[in-house]
Amino acid sequence: MPEYRGRVRVRLRPFPLEVDGGEAAPRDILEQEWWLAALQEPAAVFAPFRGDDWPTTTLPAFEAAWCAAQQGEAVAHDYDLRVRRAFFAESRNIGRPEVLLEIAGEAGLDLPVFTRLFASGAARAPVLEERRLGRERYHVRATPTVTLDDGTRLHLPIAFPRMRERRVTSVSPLPCCGEGCLDATRAWFEQALGEGRLEDRAGEHAS
Repeated sequence: MPEYRGRVRVRLRPFPLEVDGGEAAPRDILEQEWWLAALQEPAAVFAPFRGDDWPTTTLPAFEAAWCAAQQGEAVAHDYDLRVRRAFFAESRNIGRPEVLLEIAGEAGLDLPVFTRLFASGAARAPVLEERRLGRERYHVRATPTVTLDDGTRLHLPIAFPRMRERRVTSVSPLPCCGEGCLDATRAWFEQALGEGRLEDRAGEHAS
């Protein structure tokens, strides 16, 4: 992203899977996938979730990210990453408003402004509207999904698990690892420069 700053806009958009599926971040499935994420991005910190305070919803996290975005795109990207790190590396319940407020403080947001907006409930409608657009305009069915602004689907250079009855039975070949995936990401940006803005419709890694 720093290489293309000012040339390509990366937009993170919410797609809460629990709205359709009725289940947020299923622990039995995610715990089987933790190692696969860690293998593909060794520079990131992944640590299996400890304790019993597992999120029963991730909607508050999407709403908090929207509130953070009202303070600027750079702030939004930083806050989004911190929320993911809180869940995937620090075993923090990102469904709890108090945890999301703590992360806002750690991110250096204007905390009174963030707190008022978050408490107002104003974020729920735009988050659900983004989900509707994801389904109807961009045909998103799973996360992460990456598209160009015109809806062109971009290939994800990651290995996907194959599941049967909520159990991982096999994993597709690993196309790249860590910094080896940067060329694929640059190819997205170059395509975006030819087609328009690049928009990342990631909903829920914390789904």
